[in-house]
Amino acid sequence: MDRHLTKSNRRNKPMPVLPVLGSTIFYRDAGAGVPLVFLHGNPTSSHVWRNVIANIDAPVRTIAPDLIGMGQSGKPEIAYRFADHAAYLDAWFDTMDLDRVVLVGHDWGGALAMDWAARNPSRVAGIVLMETILRPMIWADFPGAHRARYETLRGEGTGEVKVLDENFFIEQALKLTVRSGLSPEDHDVYRKPYATRESRRPLLAWPREMPIEGEPADTIERIVAYDAWLADSSDTPKLLLTFEGEEGTLMIGTGMTDWARQNIASLEIERCGPAGHVCPEDQPAAIGKAIASWVGRHGLC
Repeated sequence: MDRHLTKSNRRNKPMPVLPVLGSTIFYRDAGAGVPLVFLHGNPTSSHVWRNVIANIDAPVRTIAPDLIGMGQSGKPEIAYRFADHAAYLDAWFDTMDLDRVVLVGHDWGGALAMDWAARNPSRVAGIVLMETILRPMIWADFPGAHRARYETLRGEGTGEVKVLDENFFIEQALKLTVRSGLSPEDHDVYRKPYATRESRRPLLAWPREMPIEGEPADTIERIVAYDAWLADSSDTPKLLLTFEGEEGTLMIGTGMTDWARQNIASLEIERCGPAGHVCPEDQPAAIGKAIASWVGRHGLC
């Protein structure tokens, strides 16, 4: 691992901040070749991809932005709904002049990747997904404590207490969803952007965007649209990475994997070992190697 990290650091470009829609998007940019764009979820940042990228032994360019309001990106006064994130990403992609990209998405980053791909199909060479939102959901998709937790986070008042006051996603959820544990240094990287109550509003918006039982309707409309693209885009290779959890991973268990196999065109599925929901922290080497192998098989680099 150290050898790969050193190799990756040698080819890193300065980490820039790009002006976008009156705010800024921070991103990591390394290597040269076909662009692989890595999109993170809640409550992480581009930092979650550091060891995955270090384990991609292929002639590619790796680019990992921090979503608006998260990581080292700006925090404009917006609602931080799915559509807001999509708008800032659209502007970032266009300003970066990125074309024929391979998208790699985890959690909400996967949903944003599929949404962007469905709206920009000619600019997408392939897509890699892990622990993400593949379809609209029902409460039965959230067994046991998962349902109670989401009901609390989505609830008016209870969500504010958990996320804004208690900093739930940083201080509790990361401990529950990284199976191998985080070092104090890495935990501090994730903690730093959310030092105040107000700075945590982007984290609170995400559970309220989860497409459950028909709400929120506009976000579900986007998911239905990208599901249609997933089913119809047989010319675009897709890779779904799955993981083994002690009680099942949060988003992609056996049932969701079966749904993907039946409903996503040109899909390959690869298991990458035991992990919690924040799988890039638990299995970076397996993820990096799987991506590099898949990119090579499909002539994407």
